[in-house]
Amino acid sequence: MYLKSKHPQPPSVPDANAYFAMFGGPDDPQPADFTAHIDASSGRQRSYYELRQLVKEGATALAAPESAGGLGLSAEAGHMVGLYSHNYMDYIAMVNSLVYVGVPISLLSAYSTPYELAHALRTSKTTHMFIQPDFLPKALEAAKQHGLPEDRIYVMEGTSAGRKSFQDLINQVRECGTPLVAPKAVAKNTLAYLVFSSGTSGLPKAVMISHGNIWAMIFAQMIQKQEDEKLTNPPPPEAPPIWLLFLPFYHTFGLHMACFRQFFVPNTYVLVPKWDVHLVLKSIPKYGVHVIPLIPSAIHQMVNHPLFKKVDLSSLVSVSSGAAYLPPELTRKFMRVIKNASVMTEGYGMSEQTLSSIRKPLPGLFGLHAPMGCTGILLPGVEARIVRPDGSEADFDQPGELWVRAPNVALGYYGNEKATRETFVDGWLRTGDTFKADRNELLYFVDRAKDTLKVSGAQVSPTEVEDTLSEHPDRLITDVCVAGVTGGRTSDEKNPRAWIVLSEEGKLKGEQATIAALDGWIKKNLSRYKWLRGGFEVVDSIPKNPTGKVMRRVLVDRYEARLAGKSKL
Repeated sequence: MYLKSKHPQPPSVPDANAYFAMFGGPDDPQPADFTAHIDASSGRQRSYYELRQLVKEGATALAAPESAGGLGLSAEAGHMVGLYSHNYMDYIAMVNSLVYVGVPISLLSAYSTPYELAHALRTSKTTHMFIQPDFLPKALEAAKQHGLPEDRIYVMEGTSAGRKSFQDLINQVRECGTPLVAPKAVAKNTLAYLVFSSGTSGLPKAVMISHGNIWAMIFAQMIQKQEDEKLTNPPPPEAPPIWLLFLPFYHTFGLHMACFRQFFVPNTYVLVPKWDVHLVLKSIPKYGVHVIPLIPSAIHQMVNHPLFKKVDLSSLVSVSSGAAYLPPELTRKFMRVIKNASVMTEGYGMSEQTLSSIRKPLPGLFGLHAPMGCTGILLPGVEARIVRPDGSEADFDQPGELWVRAPNVALGYYGNEKATRETFVDGWLRTGDTFKADRNELLYFVDRAKDTLKVSGAQVSPTEVEDTLSEHPDRLITDVCVAGVTGGRTSDEKNPRAWIVLSEEGKLKGEQATIAALDGWIKKNLSRYKWLRGGFEVVDSIPKNPTGKVMRRVLVDRYEARLAGKSKL
């Protein structure tokens, strides 16, 4: 089945720096100044004009030659800047400064352990890092493993003894009287940033997003907004809408909400450094928040928090969910309390799509009324195919793998040609996710990618967890399989569980002691969301097909059958 977006075709992506997509060119009219950012923890504010100037000065501090007080960064010199931090105002400024000068960014998870961080630094070939000050010990340990000199580690926001911050570098070029650098001239296929994704299997891979991909996403959102407003005909806002952002900026969803989407129309963003359900619920009435983008695990925690039905959430007029499948029952629980937001806007995307490719339409848009459980329609400029396992095209209401083609599809995986060839085929992105489409071309999510799990909206690669278990220094196992089992926060979310085959060393140590040792090893080396909440099970062997491929489904089915049997007792 071939599908094409019902929206008007967006403009062609220009060969131009994505900075101009956010802040406009020198001859473009600028909006009146407004409050761009508010820190939810401290109340500190930054205006749009202050931010715009900071981006230019930050770009100068990063790219000006060392003789003029700058760092002398450039893509031509092979520089790659890693950002390792939770959400801060200067994170947004730094991202846009680096885009401005055309130096690629490596977005590093703030929850990375030194083990994970070292892998990300090696994969992205990071040459410089800006970090949250209290992350310095982990950053130093990972940098040592990667071979990154300590004097190339800087502080993003705040202070750290002996290390310059982003603001220190700006002050340095100011003192030198260094003229502001101009935006770097780049092509649409120039690398803008790397974001880490497991794809459909394997260790985390660095997805390459270009300047053109950012332009394409901005254009798609612009067309989508125009079509929505034809239907709703809203009055001009008296002031910029107020958003609450807790989504991590190193994640695709949070990055685009905070660093790119804000600027094609004025918005005020209340920034939460990291997910804190209590702070989020308190901040909504405190700042009169109108819009909040969410993920299913956050919605789950909100509806089960004692404050949810006590605080005044009447200011919310728009709520959306992304990053993972949202069960209809969870939607119903949430929307019963959010009285002034008529619908929960949902969508589907992945890092390899820059942000997204499907969005649930407003009721009546294109004559459609998407039922609960429907994922939506294709965004502007997006084409799709639904392909059966045998490679043939699925018919209406038949499930198959979703393939996507659009200007926002990523360039591929950085330094990984094999994975790129497997996932990006003849201009199409193989998502690995199963969908079906009805005769109105409304798309429905059917199943998650074969191997990759979604936990709290983040991807968990079973292969990464398996490899980490196998690397335990005491060699306690000879084989392992990790897969998702029932028990997550939502019906769609699965808990990672490990099936292990003990080595002679493991047998001598004993099952319980071996499991305790492996569990401690995982908790030391992997982020919390990758921990084995589904538990461990010792087995005699891991089932495999004749070609040696692990049959995860067999182990999961056995476990779920036992679980179902116990529930009937």
